[in-house]
This record gives sequence, C-alpha cells and structure tokens, in this order.
Amino acid sequence: MAGSAEYGLGEFVFPRGWFMVARSADLGNEPMPLHMFGRELALYRGESGQPYLLDAYCPHMKAHLAAEQTSSEGAGRIEGEFIRCPYHWWRFGPDGRCNAIPYFEGDIPAAAKVRAYPTQERFGCIFAWHDPEELAPDFDLPDVPEWDDAAWFTCEWDDLGTLDVHPQEITDNLVDTRHFGPIYGQRIVYFESVFEGVKGWQYSGGGHETMVASDEGVMAVDACYQGPGLLVARYSGETDAVQMIFHTPKDDGVTQVWHGLITRAKTTPPTTDDVAVNQQYHDVGLAAFSQDFAIWQSKAPAVQILRMPGDGPFHRCRAWYRQFYNPRAQAAEYQARADGSHETQGIAIRPALAAE
Repeated sequence: MAGSAEYGLGEFVFPRGWFMVARSADLGNEPMPLHMFGRELALYRGESGQPYLLDAYCPHMKAHLAAEQTSSEGAGRIEGEFIRCPYHWWRFGPDGRCNAIPYFEGDIPAAAKVRAYPTQERFGCIFAWHDPEELAPDFDLPDVPEWDDAAWFTCEWDDLGTLDVHPQEITDNLVDTRHFGPIYGQRIVYFESVFEGVKGWQYSGGGHETMVASDEGVMAVDACYQGPGLLVARYSGETDAVQMIFHTPKDDGVTQVWHGLITRAKTTPPTTDDVAVNQQYHDVGLAAFSQDFAIWQSKAPAVQILRMPGDGPFHRCRAWYRQFYNPRAQAAEYQARADGSHETQGIAIRPALAAE
C-alpha cells in the first residue's frame, strides 16, 4: 500500500472534489458515523430530509456526535436541521457551529464549532465536498439525466467495500487502453483520451464478449471523470446503459468503492424482457468491474509505470489528477499538462475525429 506522498501527488494527502459518502438508503433518522478522508465524521438528516456532514468530535469533551444514544432523555437528538451531542446536549447546526448549550445562557465561544462539509443528494447517493483548503465547491456533480427519465431503470447501489489501494491506481483505468482485452474480453477498435479542466474522458469502441453491441458490432463507450472520484460511463449498443463507479479515500492508500448501472427500457411500460436485460447488464457490468477489483486487491503500487509506446497516456492522466492534490490556485498548471485530445500508438481515434 502506498500513499499520496509516495505517488508524488502534491501538497495534500486527500484530494479536492465531490465524493460519495453513503447510499441514500443507508441514512435513516439516526445520525450515522463515517470514516472518510482520514477523519471521523457524523452524517445526519435534518427534519427537512436534507443530509448534513460534520466532523465527528464535539469540541467540548470530544464525544462523537453520531455515537449511539439509548437513554429516553436523549431521544430526539435531531431538532429541525440541528444535531445534539449525545454527551452534554450541545446543539450544532449545518454550518458546524454550536448554537445552544442547555445549561449556559451567555455568549457561546467561537471555538465551539466543528468542520462542516457541503452535501448534495442525487442518484440515490449522498455526496460531500472535500477540500483541504476548506473553500466552496468550484465544480458540480456530474449530470445524469437518465436517472430521472421514466424510460430508464434506476438501480440499487453495490457497496463493494474497501481496497487497500490508492485511488490513483483506480483513476489510471481511464487511459489504460491495453487492459480491455485481458480484463473485459473487449476487442478495441478505437480509443481516445481527452482532458479539459476538471473533466477527463475516455472514448472507446469495440466488440464485447458479453454485452450486446450495435449492428456494426461496436459498443461505443463515453466514460467521464468529473473530479477525482466520480466516473460516469455511457454505453451505446443494442441497449443503452449508464455505469457509475464512485470511489472515495477513507485513509491514505485505502479507498471505498460503490457501483451502479442503469439501462433504458425498449418499451414503455417496461416488459419482463426489459427487466431481464437490465439485470443482465448490471450483472455483466459488475462482473467486469470486479475483475479490475481483483487486480487492485493483489497488485503492488505502480508508483512509477514502465510505460511502453503502445500504452495509453498514463502521464497525461496522472498530471491531470495532481490538480486535486494541490492548492486550487495551481490547478491551471496541472490542467495545462493534460488538456487536449491524446491517442494511443497503434489504436485509431474516434471515427468522427478521424474523418475530420
């Protein structure tokens, strides 16, 4: 296991960006303890249903804000959008500031606060913005309009647990042209890597052993990272599908991973055949990704890649990835090293671009 320093990523141990922290279904009416970004955290829902994420330890006597509370007097820890500490009943708001102490009526000290993280809930997931500089978000979550389209199946999220691998190794997949055959049984026809700002794309197409391709025998894939931990991949074939792989650093060199896959039904309302195809695509997509998982679980850290001319542009992807581990003011420097379209030696680029 290697950490951010070994990879030479930059000033910060944990990156800037939006990250999944829980499935929506995981969070009920009780506060939920989490460990992400090397920190203990408390996730809770206000009475409005909005999720909030705070650093876990009360500044008073360091009780965990999401610790289990069993006394009848301690019932009702959520008041509106506020949470009570289970130890002495100090009350904290979504901004992390203590705004009420039941046995004290004076001015509450400025130090009576915890760090608060911006949150959003979409696609059946709860996301938090993490920034070592504690600045406001400078980019949004990816757009997945298919999730709200009645013609599409939504999904239950697969919690794949943790990997003792740095997320750098997972992000490398975006440009790894040559693993498609050995891992997925896919015969690549074209492959192109594109970076622009905080986004990184993989455009690829080829025949596939199990997923059904188009009439031309090519399944087209448009996969995009928006920030360092959220991958949305769109597959165009006999059935359109969107695969989402979200990964979040728990500790330096330890990563939590979730997987989801949704498909478009061929008819409205969906038939039993549509349901069966949706399940088939999910199972095939998860099985394919699980093969990557098996490699990551057993491999040594690729701190330096012995890159061959026919490999994908790993150096571009790693330069792009470093922007999230350094002060925001330096982001443009790293983007300049990666921005643009990059091909892999021996592999054609997208047909549309080739025609141009």
